[in-house]
Amino acid sequence: MTEAAVPTIVGDTPKTQPLGHVADFGECINYTTRGGAQPWRLAWRPLASGQDMSAACGESYAFSVSSTHSTTDAAPQTDSLAASVMILLVLTVAQRVVGLVRSVLFCRWLDADQLGQWDLAFGFLMLAAPLALLGIPGSFGRYIEHYRQRGQLRTFLWRTTLLCAAASAIAVVVMLLRPDWFSCLIFGRGEHLALVVAVAATLAAVIAFNYLVTLFTALRRFRVVSAMQFLNTVLFALIALTLLVAFPPRGLSVIIAFGVASSLTAMYAAWRLRPVWSEIPRDGTALGHSTLWRKLLPFAFWWWMMNWISNVFEIVDRFMIVHYSGLSDAAALDLVGQYHSARVLPVLFIGVAELLAGLLTPHLSVDWEAGRRDLVSKRLNMIVKIFALGLVVASAVLLIVAPVLFGTVFKHKFNGGLEVLPWVLAACIWVSMSSLMNNYLLCAEKSHHLSLSLGTGLGLNIVLNLVLLPWMGLQGVAIASAAAKVASLGLLLWIAGKYDWQTDRGLLLVALLPLLLPLGPWITLGIAALAVAGQLPTLSFLRPEESRVVIDHLRKVLRHLRSRLVQRQSASG
Repeated sequence: MTEAAVPTIVGDTPKTQPLGHVADFGECINYTTRGGAQPWRLAWRPLASGQDMSAACGESYAFSVSSTHSTTDAAPQTDSLAASVMILLVLTVAQRVVGLVRSVLFCRWLDADQLGQWDLAFGFLMLAAPLALLGIPGSFGRYIEHYRQRGQLRTFLWRTTLLCAAASAIAVVVMLLRPDWFSCLIFGRGEHLALVVAVAATLAAVIAFNYLVTLFTALRRFRVVSAMQFLNTVLFALIALTLLVAFPPRGLSVIIAFGVASSLTAMYAAWRLRPVWSEIPRDGTALGHSTLWRKLLPFAFWWWMMNWISNVFEIVDRFMIVHYSGLSDAAALDLVGQYHSARVLPVLFIGVAELLAGLLTPHLSVDWEAGRRDLVSKRLNMIVKIFALGLVVASAVLLIVAPVLFGTVFKHKFNGGLEVLPWVLAACIWVSMSSLMNNYLLCAEKSHHLSLSLGTGLGLNIVLNLVLLPWMGLQGVAIASAAAKVASLGLLLWIAGKYDWQTDRGLLLVALLPLLLPLGPWITLGIAALAVAGQLPTLSFLRPEESRVVIDHLRKVLRHLRSRLVQRQSASG
């Protein structure tokens, strides 16, 4: 990047004037005072060559702002943070419930090989869609406001959209021209041509959907984003389950349903985009091609690389089964289906962790920018420990009820998935811990190190699979994946330690606790209970002050619930 920006003072704000919510973020931040008074502006200045970027991404600064009455720079209508968070929470819970029911029914109705086809197709789509877009949409959150403030937003969006459309069209056409090659790549054999055609068509729909989600997110139209994601989840479930009931249950039906749902949701988003586009003022100054691409492409490239490493790390174990297990086509797909069944519930842990991580980021950033870095480390240590401990307990309970789930609900079709469930649960716990730990490097503005931890985990996963897969089968795949995840977490903790992170002993003990899951749920629950109760001093997870904080919070929750119960009883009486 040729220039970045840090805040610079432009005038003074009356000391008695309270600031309200942030309306924009970019080259200029417009604040609206409480009560609807006049807006105030914080401008940005370019960084000098070689200056540290650490000031550019902070949450909290001591600054003054200047008054402005200009209406030409007025921001488009956006959603407030509080409303956005509430919408996100409600719809996220609903989406998780719909997705869980859908996944359970897929496992109940599809044979293991057909479920494996869908798993591989979905994994390829999640990898190929960001690759086809060249990382360009990932730059929207950083540069849309940059070019809006300069009166060049229309040109920016038009050129990036054309590039994304051309790159996506090339990707889809290449798939249709070489279906046999892509069939070997995705499914391990060259005869699944119909599946490749369906995947290519679905890829076009998924690309459009992902592009529009990213665009609306950058424009801060969170209501539209939430509506898109919820609509896509519901449509996919309804269409897929209808096809599975009306026709012989096959992976092809699920792929078609996903493509149709993504297409319909993208059409809805395009309709919602029309009034948004009309609100964008016409460009006031010309934007040169070289100026645009010199600024955009380096950022997009690193975003693209980060996406690639992260997505490959997520799906590499299934593709190793297809290409390096030495099994027949049907047997390999069956093994992938078994593995998929074991991941249906554990992946919910990762979704909850990602949601929690997103909510924690602004709070931790405030402490970081205030210079309280030791407090950030202590708080994140405690949060990660308590969250991971809760996931271990939930995993043990899940192992207790798993025989009923895999027997009665899944019709005894996925015994292999049941056998590897403890290792899959352990891997998902470690991924969830990493998702929370990422916040520290984000606060320290060292997020580029995340690629190092993911890349190391990816390499270890491949090496271990090459050794364990032919020897131990699906059990070896699960162990290799879990080992890669815990190694990635360990490297993440080591990197964070280079930037004043203090890993306490309790966090390391909690990180090792998932290793008890393969020994059985009752052993895991027993040791965890003894350690929490203080009966095993050498395995104490929480420091005394952390225990007091947890107990105080529990007491507050109990008091609140008791008061609500009393209010309801008095109201009914």
